[in-house]
Amino acid sequence: MALRRGEEDPAPQRARMVERQLRRRGIRDGRVLAAMSEVPRERFVPADQRRRAYADSALPIGHGQTISQPWIVAAICEALDLSGSERVLEVGTGSGYSACVLSRLAGEVVTIERVEPLARDAERTLAELGATNVEVIVGDGSIGVPDRAPFDAIAVHATAPAAPATLLGQLAAGGVLVVPISERRADMLTAFRRLADDASDGPRFERRAIAPCRFVPLIGDEGFER
Repeated sequence: MALRRGEEDPAPQRARMVERQLRRRGIRDGRVLAAMSEVPRERFVPADQRRRAYADSALPIGHGQTISQPWIVAAICEALDLSGSERVLEVGTGSGYSACVLSRLAGEVVTIERVEPLARDAERTLAELGATNVEVIVGDGSIGVPDRAPFDAIAVHATAPAAPATLLGQLAAGGVLVVPISERRADMLTAFRRLADDASDGPRFERRAIAPCRFVPLIGDEGFER
C-alpha cells in the first residue's frame, strides 16, 4: 500500500513497537514477536487512525469496537502457548488484526464476530494479506462454535462476567482459554488451562491472572446483555 503524503513508513514503526512495547515489557515468545513484527497493523485500522496504528493504546474501529493495544494482543498470543499446529478459536474478530497474528502462530484459526460489517471487512483484509488458514464467522462468540470443537486454544477479545462455561467446554485437554474477566476496578486478563478430566468430578482448570486490562463487553448468551 502506497504511503500518503506525511505518512511514516510503517516498517520502522512496527520494529519500534515490537522492541519498546513488547520485548521491553516482558514478551519473550520468539514466534509471537516475529508474527507481530510481520503483520501490518496499519491495514486493520480506519484511514483516519492510520498514523496512530502503532501507538501504545487501543484504537476505535467503528461500531463501538476497538483494536486492542499491541501488548495485549501479544500477551494473549503468548499465553495461548502455541507451537504451530493448533486449531484456535478467536471470539471478537474486530478488524481482524489478532486473527492475522494468530494465523502465523497456529495451524487453523476460526474467528467469530457478532457485528457483520466488521466481520466482512476483516475477512476481506485477511484475504488480501494471504491469511488462508483463517475462517471468519458471524455470530454469538460467547457460545463458541460447537460444531468445530474441541479447540486447542481460545482467545476472547471482550470482557466477560466469568469464564463462559460453554467456551471452557469447547477446550481440548491441555488447551488454554484466555479471557478478560470483569472485576470491580478493572478487567483482569486471565488464562484457564484445561487439565486432564477427572472421572468423578469432570473437567478441571488451572487459572492464572495475566494483567489488568480494559476491553469492550462480551455481548451474548454467556456474556453481558445487549
